[in-house]
Amino acid sequence: MPVIVIGADTEYGLAVAEALTARRGEVRAFVTDPASAPQLRELGIKVAVGDVSDASHIEGAAHRAFSAVVIAEAGLDRRERSFAASHDDLLEAWARGLQDAGVTRIIWMGADDRPPAALLGAECVAIDIRSQSPREAAAEAVRIDDLAEI
Repeated sequence: MPVIVIGADTEYGLAVAEALTARRGEVRAFVTDPASAPQLRELGIKVAVGDVSDASHIEGAAHRAFSAVVIAEAGLDRRERSFAASHDDLLEAWARGLQDAGVTRIIWMGADDRPPAALLGAECVAIDIRSQSPREAAAEAVRIDDLAEI
């Protein structure tokens, strides 16, 4: 089943995208930085470039994906966010875009042990990266994505 990595142009996002390509199934990436796209495409990943705060961009890239790995850093760094005045607006845009795309499972990857409330409409789990390297966190994301239920 398709999986998308939102924020694949971050250190953790790239590690997750790479780890997901080691198994069968379609891997997609959503990035803001167009310069990161060629490296991901070389791995066989379908790449969408857009505004990370635009729910319609997220929805289009995630359309019919089963799961989404959402990298918190993509909502906290200095990338352009034309459609979100605040971090809460950004999280709501992600939630709306993923829900409208039909995503069933969300794997939140950030410096906390719970996903934001805005994302809790779907089957959702958090990976706390504070004590994990990108490679370790990526392996955990793949493990969770492979589970029948979370």
